[in-house]
Amino acid sequence: MKKRRILFDILTIIFGNFLYATGVVFFIMPSGLITGGTTGIAIFINHYIGLPVSYFVFGFNVTMFILGFLILGRKFALTTLVSTFCYPIALELLRKIAGDYVVTEDIFLCTLFGGICIGTSIALVIRVGASTGGMDIPPLILRKYFRVPVSVSLYIADCVILALQTVFNDREKILYGIVLVMAYSIILDRLLILGTNKMQIKVVSNRSNDIKDAIISEIDRGVTLLHGKTGYLENETDILLSVVSNRELSKVEKLVHEIDEEAFVMISRVSEVRGRGFSAGKKYL
Repeated sequence: MKKRRILFDILTIIFGNFLYATGVVFFIMPSGLITGGTTGIAIFINHYIGLPVSYFVFGFNVTMFILGFLILGRKFALTTLVSTFCYPIALELLRKIAGDYVVTEDIFLCTLFGGICIGTSIALVIRVGASTGGMDIPPLILRKYFRVPVSVSLYIADCVILALQTVFNDREKILYGIVLVMAYSIILDRLLILGTNKMQIKVVSNRSNDIKDAIISEIDRGVTLLHGKTGYLENETDILLSVVSNRELSKVEKLVHEIDEEAFVMISRVSEVRGRGFSAGKKYL
């Protein structure tokens, strides 16, 4: 089982890197869009000295990999090993396959699909606990030694990389490039919580024990009882707290109101849940 999991993770990382390369080769480079990260630096270098993007990416990734290994340790290096070599290889391979082929000349479509490819690919790699390497590593080093938040240093680095590419691009391409970075950032953020968000439900009722028993027996979800007091009458009461999936929410609501029509129900979304019944298997006593 463990070997299958490792194999699945490696295949996911490879697929994610090929998807990233697809977005760069078929949408970003043909349209002349600016972008952040290692690819953005590579495009800048390519414009001035003609060094192929894949060559620079490979050299930069290997350098960052060695730096990460020396400073951040062996465990971190192992998670970035596949991406370090896979992404530049995928870039060069797809570039040769594509040749002069152009998917679309519409810059808006290139921005949209380039963002989808990059955001999805990074999310896939991160969700299996790996790293895309390259420009991911300097912010981690800065955090370790200077306690600079990763998000802040990444944002500053991307701004500098975008600024470098504005020198040889027109205003329209610059604006579309900014939209591209925003698009893949939003997609990445959404995909990272996809499938992990759950619904939290709180119930205030005089029949809390009946509702608790019903949720446990019929929905098969755990319930926590919080002791409280009503604000107006100051009556002692139990507040039921439970976390359920999106599909189970309507069943729980129906169940609660069948038992107590006057039950006060509060529902909120939580981005991630870890523990028994969710990230770990259920355990019955």
